[in-house]
Amino acid sequence: MSLDVVRPGALTTVQDLGRPGHAHLGVPRSGALDPYAHRLANLLTGNPPEAATLETTVDGTALRAVTAVTVAVTGAPCPVRIDGRPAAWGAAVRVPAGSVLDVGRAVSGVRSYVAVRGGIDAEPVLGSRATDLLSGLGPAPLSAGLTLRIGAPRAHSTGADALPTTAPPAELVLPLRLGPRDGWFSAEAVQGLARARYRVSSASNRIGLRTEGPPLHRTTHTELPSEGMVLGAVQVPPDGLPVVFLADHPVTGGYPVLGVVPEAHLAAAAQAVPGTPVIFRPLHQRT
Repeated sequence: MSLDVVRPGALTTVQDLGRPGHAHLGVPRSGALDPYAHRLANLLTGNPPEAATLETTVDGTALRAVTAVTVAVTGAPCPVRIDGRPAAWGAAVRVPAGSVLDVGRAVSGVRSYVAVRGGIDAEPVLGSRATDLLSGLGPAPLSAGLTLRIGAPRAHSTGADALPTTAPPAELVLPLRLGPRDGWFSAEAVQGLARARYRVSSASNRIGLRTEGPPLHRTTHTELPSEGMVLGAVQVPPDGLPVVFLADHPVTGGYPVLGVVPEAHLAAAAQAVPGTPVIFRPLHQRT
């Protein structure tokens, strides 16, 4: 079974649950930025959670089914059409052989997920089929004319008809565990963080969610040796504007980390469009 890429979209990549545990080798975790939408799409098509899906960015993708397949589109709401006829979003649908599945531009949110029963059968690298844009590991982003192999469906699994979904955020509220370098910033900056208003920058990508707003004032200006970075780390570069590290983040960095956003809250960051208000909620205040 296979799919031919008719329209790749602005950035469509193969993603699964990533390749954690390789930071000591300099390899980021990668994987779906919105793991809940990824898992939901797999559940709808009867796949296990770790099956590879396609992650689209803003303007979707179009695929021709070489053989008949069952697909589901989740994540950012968008129009779904089969040979130009409307099809369901957020539910399993059948695409006949030779027909074109068109996943349209996101109505809200940023990233949609396309699961195919059997999963995208890309070559695993370090145990994962995920595309890592920072290191270059995994399959290349989709291009027109590319053929995607589909794996064998899991036996005796028909998937779900439909499942509840959540809307992309109109306002992004991110809890923040302060440290390890919150002491490098003025007490006024840290205490005022919850009142500060930021916006999602258009420069955001799979590496990090960049912000626009009031710069944070540093009181320590010495050089910081590179140290390990974790998923959700909020790094503050010289311009003073926080960057929230996402799945393709570097494993080391030399700018101070003000705090860490718990992983459970990062899926919303993956769907926040540029201009979305961002509010940081420190989970404890520095004394």
